[in-house]
Amino acid sequence: MARGRAGKGRERGEGRRRGGREAVVEAVDGGTAELRPDPERAEGWSLLIDGAPQSHVDLADPSHLAFPYQRRLGHVIDLVAPAGQPLRVLHLGGGALTLARYVGATRPRSTQQVVEKDAALVRLVRRVLPLGPQARVKVREGDAREGLGRVADGWADLVVADVFSGARTPAHLTSVEFLAEVRRVLAPGGWYAGNLADGPPLAYLRGQVATAAVVFPEVAVAADPVVWRGKRFGNAVLVAAGQPAGSYAQLTLSPWREG
Repeated sequence: MARGRAGKGRERGEGRRRGGREAVVEAVDGGTAELRPDPERAEGWSLLIDGAPQSHVDLADPSHLAFPYQRRLGHVIDLVAPAGQPLRVLHLGGGALTLARYVGATRPRSTQQVVEKDAALVRLVRRVLPLGPQARVKVREGDAREGLGRVADGWADLVVADVFSGARTPAHLTSVEFLAEVRRVLAPGGWYAGNLADGPPLAYLRGQVATAAVVFPEVAVAADPVVWRGKRFGNAVLVAAGQPAGSYAQLTLSPWREG
């Protein structure tokens, strides 16, 4: 989830009414957070940080994913195991807990851990957009790399990384050492999915794919065609696995090719 730097924001809890519901605006560690009601969905909310959209939640329908990059990550979640099968999922970066809610809705009885550095954001989201009573989601406040290091070997069926500082993933979450830690916590047959962002000439994305290929024998990438063609800056989802995964053919991803 991309975040800007902290700036001057409204006082805690100040809101603006939209469609009969109050927007909630508070200062968080990463800037000024706004939870804005979605006028087209009765229980939909958008999370903005310093005015930039970050994620969307529909409390009535957690399976709804409004952002394209989140739909790509949701597609990975759909294919990592047979439909409805519970998973053990580690989320590095929580935001509005959109993907954790998606897993809970589409794969009941899943067990999930979320590591989110912005403690004030965690408190805001859990207060205004609480998880359902049946959720099996443990949210830990802290650095994603440190949180990863506390997870047991082979615990996760899926690790999802969605952590940004400005427009880039923090450097300590882009190294071979980081991905080796990810592979350590993955169960046999487990998958890693990371949200990245880049623009022409895609040098950063190329570097991240090359880094992943050092650790994982199976690597694929998905992005909007205009990003692939180098027309604009945008998100790409990197998927990696420690062994061949037949479902990769269904991902509509393009295996990375140099050149």
